[in-house]
Amino acid sequence: MKQKIELNGKTVLVTGSPGFIGANLVLRLLKEMTSGTIISFDSMNDYYEPELKEYRLERIEKAAEKSSAEHIFVRGNLADKALVDKVFADYKPAVVVNLAAQAGVRYSIDHPDVYIESNLIGFFNILEACRHNPVEHLVYASSSSVYGGNKKVPFSVDDKVDNPVSLYAATKKSNELLAHSYSKLYNIPSTGLRFFTVYGPAGRPDMFYFSATKKLSRGEKIQIFNYGNCKRDFTFIDDIVEGVYRVMQGAPEKATGEDGLPLPPYAVYNIGGGTPENLLDYISTLQEELVRAEVLPEDYDFEGHRELVGMQPGDVPVTYADSAALENDYGFTPKIGIREGLRAFAEWYKQYYS
Repeated sequence: MKQKIELNGKTVLVTGSPGFIGANLVLRLLKEMTSGTIISFDSMNDYYEPELKEYRLERIEKAAEKSSAEHIFVRGNLADKALVDKVFADYKPAVVVNLAAQAGVRYSIDHPDVYIESNLIGFFNILEACRHNPVEHLVYASSSSVYGGNKKVPFSVDDKVDNPVSLYAATKKSNELLAHSYSKLYNIPSTGLRFFTVYGPAGRPDMFYFSATKKLSRGEKIQIFNYGNCKRDFTFIDDIVEGVYRVMQGAPEKATGEDGLPLPPYAVYNIGGGTPENLLDYISTLQEELVRAEVLPEDYDFEGHRELVGMQPGDVPVTYADSAALENDYGFTPKIGIREGLRAFAEWYKQYYS
């Protein structure tokens, strides 16, 4: 059973906005909420081009002008415990959505310290703030990377996930463990969401579809890992936001066990497209849509700009979400296929970079 949460009239804190998922979630909240306050919290670091974050923040501020809800942006680092505590003390959020994290599997191989600071210390600060300023629901981002090299597909939240193949994955699994212990000890309703390869307009430039587009538009070669023998459960941003928005409004119910102590009000869900796509098919669709949007010319030599290479450290050959639990508990099913999703991205790319 889920405890229904009314968002209107409440304060909602979204960390990692104006990141990719965070910005789109805040835009959705500004559209849906008829009263209340949305706090955006982000460090605006330069892991990728800050101009893109500024662009997303601008979109949020424009949407806020027309919204019945108030929007406040706080610039800061989650690892700054005093600032996190101040935000909670000043604004008293009822719902917290923690999307702030250092992202990227490959980046974690050479920059481990950034992941410990953001994904572990930052998340610990959020948990401590929720403990001392009780919230109705903490929703946080986990990742499909926690499944590591699991051979069984589709990936189920009941699968064992004790063998991460990257530090990034290890930090995300750690978030789930920390959230579970805080749920049990302090009765904090928390829901973790394992995101599967999120893509779409104004996305992250380090993601393959985006970086490949940049390289192709500059006439450079793109590398296709594992010789193209990869499958990914690509999930369009609007589907992800729909899932998060529904989850925010239904928290795990508090209950007491036979020992008189709280049963942890804790849940974890997969949130993915549910149809893994072969990487080569995905690339072909991307190329067709880039030509259609006039990002690339009709006679572009795609074969001449492809290089098939081996597997990269930290990568996995397949990701595939079993999202049945999310469908059962929240009625959520992803609806947007890769053709529609990549078309939206290609059209945005043409407009943004021209």
